[in-house]
Amino acid sequence: MPFTIVRYRPLEERRDENQGLVEAVFEQLAAEQPSGLRYATFRLADGTFVHIADVDGENPLPTLSAFRAFTGAIRERCAPGEGPDAQPATLVGSYRLLDE
Repeated sequence: MPFTIVRYRPLEERRDENQGLVEAVFEQLAAEQPSGLRYATFRLADGTFVHIADVDGENPLPTLSAFRAFTGAIRERCAPGEGPDAQPATLVGSYRLLDE
C-alpha cells in the first residue's frame, strides 16, 4: 500500500496560521467525506508538520477549496530550505494506527 508523506517546517511566527489552514482542510473533509482517501497531519514539537496520505484512485484533495488555500502560499510560510518534501512511502508495520 503506497503512502505519500510530506514534511515541512513553517516559520515559527506562521506555525499557528499553518495549523489553522490544515484544520480547515479537515473540516471540509469531514463535511464532504470524499471516498478513497485516508489522511492525517501531525505537528511535531520542533514545529515540523508531517502529512500522511493514502489515496485510492483520484486524489480528492486538490478539489477542496480549503486544500487550495492551504497549499497556495505554503512555500512562503516555510523556513528557507524547509519547504514541502513529498515522498512515496511503503508501510512496513502498523499497530492500530492506520486501521479503518
